[in-house]
Amino acid sequence: MKNVLIVDDDRVVLSSCKRILESEGYATSLTSNVNQALQILKEKNFDLILVDVIMPEYDGIYLIGNVRQMLPDLPILVMSGYPTPETISSGLRMGATHFIAKPFTPDELIDAVHKALGEPKGK
Repeated sequence: MKNVLIVDDDRVVLSSCKRILESEGYATSLTSNVNQALQILKEKNFDLILVDVIMPEYDGIYLIGNVRQMLPDLPILVMSGYPTPETISSGLRMGATHFIAKPFTPDELIDAVHKALGEPKGK
């Protein structure tokens, strides 16, 4: 079973992603805080991180930079409700491997996760 860490300050997004991914057989861990995400990453192994860009205190770009130093090969899927070219390029430049715009459908999320993990559609 693949482990996915979901980092977003919106509780609705966290619970929606959890429900969608767990229905597909993924194990999920949730946090709304970048510092907590970094602590969780030190304690547990993950196959993928889903990261929101705009969050209070520290943003997703900050988290991506830290994750790249700690775990250079870990796939990172960036989620953003502000999919501007600047946001996308900034996330990719920092080391995100894939990008998905909010709001997204369950199928769009599942497809993006499969791509980020290098899995064929339908796992």
